[in-house]
Amino acid sequence: MPSDDLHKPLGLDRKTAARRRPGWLMPALLGCAAIGGLILWHEFAAPPIDTQTVAAIVAPTPQPAPPPPAPKMTSATAPTAHDFIQSAAQVEYESGVKVVRANGGTAPDSMIIEVPQAHGLALASAPDPRLVESSRYGPLPRVGDDGSRPADVYARPVEANSALKAGAPRIVLVIGGLGLSRPITDAAIENLPGGVTFAFAPYGRDLAASVAQARARGHEVILQAPMEPVDYPQTDPGPHTLMTTATPAENTDNLHWLMSRFSGYVGIGNFLGAKFTADTASFAPVLQEIGERGLIYLDDGTSPQSLTASLAAQDGVPAVKADLVLDTAPDGIDATLVKLEAIARDKGLAIGVASALPESLEKIGRFARIAQSRGLALVPLSAAVSRDAPSVVDRGQ
Repeated sequence: MPSDDLHKPLGLDRKTAARRRPGWLMPALLGCAAIGGLILWHEFAAPPIDTQTVAAIVAPTPQPAPPPPAPKMTSATAPTAHDFIQSAAQVEYESGVKVVRANGGTAPDSMIIEVPQAHGLALASAPDPRLVESSRYGPLPRVGDDGSRPADVYARPVEANSALKAGAPRIVLVIGGLGLSRPITDAAIENLPGGVTFAFAPYGRDLAASVAQARARGHEVILQAPMEPVDYPQTDPGPHTLMTTATPAENTDNLHWLMSRFSGYVGIGNFLGAKFTADTASFAPVLQEIGERGLIYLDDGTSPQSLTASLAAQDGVPAVKADLVLDTAPDGIDATLVKLEAIARDKGLAIGVASALPESLEKIGRFARIAQSRGLALVPLSAAVSRDAPSVVDRGQ
């Protein structure tokens, strides 16, 4: 081969290439011959095909699953009547459904099931235009021209309960510090019975919405007013605290700011204030302002030096003092609730206050839900004060 043939591009020297038969011609001819033979065999040698026969593809029918084996018999003890009572009590407690059996028996026949309303009793809408006074801070509560008082109009109605005996001991439960934490406030609104009274601090966000939600669930509400403690300013209740160093006009102005934070409350309670409530010159004008606006006053009972009883009686302000702080010691809440029940049975009425803490809400909520089954009437704070005339109730410790 000449040396320059190595450098020629392949396939370009077509003039000198010899003509060749295509490589596929012979296989194609053989294939045609084979196909022709098959056609001839089919026409003359193959058996005839039944043109009516149609092939169908049928999915196999699934076999039913074998039945499950019979459960093994065990020697379980049959439930006793005592077991049934425990189970029924647990169901009633957890669901809020009360089962009333004929003649007080435990037989399962002739049962009446009473389901409480989902949101409790309906409270009057707030603010009521009759009970609103305009101020530079916002709406303030007042006595209406027709004599209507916020303490009455915004109160939770008290209805006779046929399940309780006449004159049943009454319990008032007040949860304070609500509104500061939205999750805790929501939990209290969602989980506590409507008969529990809520005390809202004046500093939380969305106070009006939280109060409206609580009242929609049947909770009576009061406003907590920050008052000067003994160790102020080491302990500072917050802005607009009522102070012994302020003039009566300054304290009244601060009280108006506090009162304008939301509407629909029946009264005002102290937040701290051991020093303030022991000072006649400072405390008396504030109590007078509260009474003149148709509100009640709650003393939480934490200060033995408080002048609530004497000043309220002197000025005709409807006021009441709590018997016990329920959660001074978190691990003693249950024992304190037992003491509160004993006070109610002894004196006919007992008021307990507590803070909005998770453990307090849980234990007080459990007590509130079973109060009726123990023969106790859970009533709102307003029911502890006579609505016929201004009065003060101080049962002592």
